[in-house]
Amino acid sequence: MRFNLSEITDLIRNRRTIYPEQFSEREVHREQIELILNNAQWAPTHGNTQPWRFKVFAGAGRQKLSDFLSKTYLELTPKEQQNDIKLAKMITRPLKASAIIAVCMERDPSEKILELEEIEAVACAIQNMHLTCTAYGIGGFWSTPKLIYHQNMNAFLEIGEKDKCIGLFYIGYPSIEWPKAHRRPIEYTTTWISE
Repeated sequence: MRFNLSEITDLIRNRRTIYPEQFSEREVHREQIELILNNAQWAPTHGNTQPWRFKVFAGAGRQKLSDFLSKTYLELTPKEQQNDIKLAKMITRPLKASAIIAVCMERDPSEKILELEEIEAVACAIQNMHLTCTAYGIGGFWSTPKLIYHQNMNAFLEIGEKDKCIGLFYIGYPSIEWPKAHRRPIEYTTTWISE
């Protein structure tokens, strides 16, 4: 075996969503974020288009993101559908994280690869990010509020009209004990076709 399979299995099975409200004030350093992003870039990519793009909000950039999210939520959400709890999260979550990474898909101009396959590649990159965070003991939260799919978000992130923000990935050291979880046995989710 080339790698320690039990360690890899433990890493995969210990990945958890840890929300910004559960982050401590301990700072995640830039070098750590750079390794997280470098590992993200080793995700599978059909046609080697490498469609992932990252915008890292740290320091005062977190306030800029908070302001944009809250303002845009109020602009795009009809008054009768606005929710004070959601709005509060838009405002406070960026400020509770060490950094927030807007993970985007840059559409290849030739469009030789299906858009869905480009999105899937970026999702795999996010999983690499989350696993790297887990190895560090850093909490990660992949957030996908509806407004990230709007052209306002593209304009804010300065990405093209055909590009997409696939999520906001919040990172920070947890202030809680690492959560436990479980999954159903594969018998519930797997069909074997042998003949």
